[in-house]
Amino acid sequence: MAAVKQVNAHAETMGSQAALFMNINAAKGLLEVMKTNLGPRGTIKMLVGGAGDIKLTKDGNVLLREMQIQNPTAVMIARTAVAQDDITGDGTTTTVLMIGELLKQAEKHLNEGLHPRVLVEGFEIAKKAALAYIEKVKKPIDCNDREQLRCVAYTALRTKLQESIANQLTDNVTDAVLTVKVPNEPLDLHMVEIMHMKHKMATDTRLVNGLVLDHGARHPDMKKYNEDCFILTCNISLEYEKSEVNSGFFYSNAEQREKMVAAERMYTDERVHKIIELKNKVCGDDPNKSFVVINQKGIDPLSLDLLVQNGIVGLRRAKKRNMERLILACGGVAVNSVEELTPEALGHADKVYEHVIGEEVYTFVEGVKNPHSCTLLIKGPHDHTIAQIKEAIRDGLRAIKNTLEDGSVIPGAGAWEVGLHTHLKNEVVKSVEGRARLGVEAFAEALLIVPKTLATNSGNDPQEALISLQNEHEKGNFLGFDVESGEPTDPCMSGIYDNLIVKRQILQSSPIIASQLLLVDEVIRAGRNMRPR
Repeated sequence: MAAVKQVNAHAETMGSQAALFMNINAAKGLLEVMKTNLGPRGTIKMLVGGAGDIKLTKDGNVLLREMQIQNPTAVMIARTAVAQDDITGDGTTTTVLMIGELLKQAEKHLNEGLHPRVLVEGFEIAKKAALAYIEKVKKPIDCNDREQLRCVAYTALRTKLQESIANQLTDNVTDAVLTVKVPNEPLDLHMVEIMHMKHKMATDTRLVNGLVLDHGARHPDMKKYNEDCFILTCNISLEYEKSEVNSGFFYSNAEQREKMVAAERMYTDERVHKIIELKNKVCGDDPNKSFVVINQKGIDPLSLDLLVQNGIVGLRRAKKRNMERLILACGGVAVNSVEELTPEALGHADKVYEHVIGEEVYTFVEGVKNPHSCTLLIKGPHDHTIAQIKEAIRDGLRAIKNTLEDGSVIPGAGAWEVGLHTHLKNEVVKSVEGRARLGVEAFAEALLIVPKTLATNSGNDPQEALISLQNEHEKGNFLGFDVESGEPTDPCMSGIYDNLIVKRQILQSSPIIASQLLLVDEVIRAGRNMRPR
């Protein structure tokens, strides 16, 4: 400490014991904040901003991102947990609980004079044993079995939403992923459009096998409801454009100016007429067939008039991402010039219609064959409900994606944690010599925070629940905790599955962060901004 003062007289330092217990207390404090959110019976936090704006959530990722955390140790743990969500899409709360409990268990041994380095060695041995154990207990899954994928999605959604909404969204999320899944290709979740409408109730949220665009036709006389539609997806400018270089046009009389304006207009009109010719070719005189142009670039009023006169619906300024989705949903190809306009380039949809809510206009493209893109349309009476559902849907989509990539799942409901605890206590500890076994025992005890918290949050006695689970595991029964009945249950029979990648990531990151915090022997605040002015 004195040495630092010689280097920087304005430095603020904290000694070894004080620094160590500051880190442990910060981790325990964050653990207490987050533990009540875990599981399907977890409670909800209300975050109030400086301007009085309110956010209701039980998603650990949202909480850690939105909360203003000032303690540097807590910030470090929060960043680790947020990184967990970025990589795997879930496991944020469990990561915080695991790090906090590891330090909590370590504190008991540190108070008895054990050196942190000994505990860190034990954590490392336990981590390697846990990663080997996870490969033994993982359960292979059939990636084409909808029911198994549905169980994975339900487990993820049920921890974020109430049961009635989670049940409905599970089918929507599962079908959405199966729609965009292409065999032997990486799964692209961006092809699932998530659109929200402040309208009706949360239970009206549905999967649209097609696309929902957040804008409508730009001409009041265009048809609002169209059936048997040919869809032209294009990136062609149908408006007057200025030259890309600075240039001047000189004329000597009004007649020459009129000719120049007509020539400029003719350039755009020729493009529109080629689209009209294609429409007449595919639709003929059949009044039941419709033709819809969805353009990434602009369509000026004169071009819109021409399209209306010929019974064509035109939407302009569509998002680039929606253009990709349209081709996957409706078929056809994206056209970049009028020379490419052929009937084979067109997609098809059974109906295209507008839906107006207040000043918001939405265009629905539905009834497409063999879609590889779709839309999850979230409905809710207010922003809080919509935000909660949107966060849950993202987690559900990522859960199924992880399952498809891993090809395996882990039995949930705390079964895996109790099983690993039993394995470490009965087998691994016996093989470790010296004081490092204390670190392995601390790691094993820390794992029990998950089943204990699940029991506490569901209103059951954590000690009683834990003893009954441990007794079953001692007998060789791989059971978890049922939050509904409060009794041990087979997670595979109940359809409670966790992602393999989530558990593996928790095992890899939590001991590393806990070890780093245990090995801090001094906290020094001596940055550049500490110098006297």
